[in-house]
Amino acid sequence: MRHRAQRTKLAKILGAIAGLALGGGLATTIPHAAAATITIATVNNSQMVEMQKLSAQWEKETGNKINWVVLEENVLRQRVTTDIATHGGQFDILTIGSYETPIWGKQNWLVSLDGFPSSYDMNDVFPSVREALSANGKLYAVPFYAESSFTFYRKDLFDKAGFTMPAQPKYDEIEKFAARLTDRAHEQYGICLRGKPGWGENMAYLDTLVNTFGGRWFDESWKPQLDTPAWHEAVNFYIDMMHKYGPPGANSNGFNENQALFATGHCAMWIDATSGAGLLYDRKQSQVADKVSFTAAPIAKVPNGAHWFWSWALAIPSTSKNVAVAKSFLQWSTSREYVELVGKTDGWTVVPPGTRQSTYENPNYLKAAPFATFVKNAIMTADLNHPTAQKVPYTGIQYVAIPEFQAIGATVGQMIAGALTGQMSVDAALKQAQASVAATMQQAGYTQ
Repeated sequence: MRHRAQRTKLAKILGAIAGLALGGGLATTIPHAAAATITIATVNNSQMVEMQKLSAQWEKETGNKINWVVLEENVLRQRVTTDIATHGGQFDILTIGSYETPIWGKQNWLVSLDGFPSSYDMNDVFPSVREALSANGKLYAVPFYAESSFTFYRKDLFDKAGFTMPAQPKYDEIEKFAARLTDRAHEQYGICLRGKPGWGENMAYLDTLVNTFGGRWFDESWKPQLDTPAWHEAVNFYIDMMHKYGPPGANSNGFNENQALFATGHCAMWIDATSGAGLLYDRKQSQVADKVSFTAAPIAKVPNGAHWFWSWALAIPSTSKNVAVAKSFLQWSTSREYVELVGKTDGWTVVPPGTRQSTYENPNYLKAAPFATFVKNAIMTADLNHPTAQKVPYTGIQYVAIPEFQAIGATVGQMIAGALTGQMSVDAALKQAQASVAATMQQAGYTQ
């Protein structure tokens, strides 16, 4: 009953979600399709901005043209979810993640990408990353980059204060460091964390925090667990740290905003995606490139789910009228040759990380990126199937792999942001979140 309800309501669910969210030589390996103009929707992260810049080479080699739609993360999710749910056909390539891909693939809303030519070397792509972008044994997206999460910190500030960052920090240690390293008079903040509401923004970080405080989204019977001691303790800890040691206006800061704050010297610590390391170590883009260091994501009470797994990937909606050309671009932009092109053109620290074994065998990358091996290990050890200390019926570390989660996460993210800005108390926010999620799960048929 539940699965039938889930399937028949999926398009309606996703429609409602959209309303809530507001180098040379590569051409020889890519088959030439008839010239066309394709439309690509992508996020405004630095790696995608790089892809947009370098895509002129693909256009020149193939004769095709690209219409780029580059959007902030929450807006991107709104636009592509609306398009896929309504079969709008606005885009030929979507930038989506390891959450959406299996769900949409099962609905046949995405083109299967099995059958890439042998020159693409699909076996070079990490098996765990391929698996996260597959459904029913078929690949529905190819990874542009993959990431886990860890702790960035300013080694110069730690040395000056006489601190040593542990290999595995605890959150009570992070709080002590943040207190000592906050200097508001000089716009130096002890900790920068995501505050912008969104299931993939503030909730991506908060999910890991709740996990390591011993919490979970649902019990084994799909009953929401938001109004529980673990959630209260985690969210109160987060808001207290942000108020005392975080930057002003934190409720507007997502990944890109915090990356910019850190790169310009305003953050002593930042717990976020490992993919941020490339820009921070790039001397052309970062003012602290020679001062930044990193360690594992912190742990509070349990290690389960303290660091996440994510892949930003490229997929073709089944409504595309230019599938052959879109596949040509996917093969080009996610190939090992593309990684080489980025390294040679703009520097090895900024190549797309986390997807190919060959990247981590490349001496140029390993020499330029001190974080490389650490990031690979973090990605490989993130356990989507056991994200919490307690048993749960779902997979996913910083998300719950069910269609309803996009709406649920967006709603709860707004409530947590409301608590961060003082519009409501943490108790009120979690009580409302519990009631809202419980109603959604009952309506979807998960609970009675």
